Amino acid sequence: MSVATHPVSASDYRRGALLVTGAIVVWSTAGVLARWVDVDPWTTLFWRSVFAAASLLAYLVWRDGTRWTDGFRRLGRVGIAMGLCFAASMICFINALALTTVAAVLVFQAAAPLFAAVLAYFFLHERVTRRTAIAIALTMLGVGLIVSSSGDAGRMWGNLISAVMGLTYALTVVLARMERHVPTTEATLLGVLVVALVSAPMAKFAVPAQDMALLAVFGIFQMGLALIMFTTGIRLIPSADAGLISVLEAVLAPIWVWLVFREDPGTLTLIGGAVVIAAVTWAATAERR
Repeated sequence: MSVATHPVSASDYRRGALLVTGAIVVWSTAGVLARWVDVDPWTTLFWRSVFAAASLLAYLVWRDGTRWTDGFRRLGRVGIAMGLCFAASMICFINALALTTVAAVLVFQAAAPLFAAVLAYFFLHERVTRRTAIAIALTMLGVGLIVSSSGDAGRMWGNLISAVMGLTYALTVVLARMERHVPTTEATLLGVLVVALVSAPMAKFAVPAQDMALLAVFGIFQMGLALIMFTTGIRLIPSADAGLISVLEAVLAPIWVWLVFREDPGTLTLIGGAVVIAAVTWAATAERR
């Protein structure tokens, strides 16, 4: 994601932090919405993506007017790759939620910044500090605890799909750092459209009105609005601050699901999640300094 490279005023920083925090809080409700919607993962993916694409497209038209297509011309190969990786991450996210606990899925997502550090070392030749290396090792320990807590084959597959989700999201971040001029909103919209196309053959088009309303909330607000808030706010605050705020999602999401559905993630998942969140926070705090 592109971020501000020059000092911003206190009011702009406050606005950016509030926007990013708002986006993270909205994103943290994904597990609850996914549990509430009584349709299969592919139907959820399709309609969520359709509604999200509509909201993102409306935002681009409102923001850029008749020049809303200009950003797509600037995507290039890196922008297209970003969209494809983002699409893969979304597909893995929804399918993982159907197979394992929300806590496990969000821990892998929280680990994505450290996955990105490893990928950046190999692809961008960025130096990995000692603190980051220790944090990566701790993250692998936490992930190992979560995987070892899998009590059945379904949950094991859910954890593996969650790992792929974290890796593809990390690759999206690395691609964004590779070409910082790539328009992130347009790349995100491309990814959402890819998800809709991929999921359409497996999706059901006849959906009960109540589920359709939840899917509209899922797509327009939980995904579309949150993406707009995040991509706007992240330009006003340092990436390390955004990384620290993003840890909130891994903390809040299991709490919402526990409050609504009493979903027990298991002791090892909680311990592994605590290790990962502590490692990510420790690394991000050093970067912020």
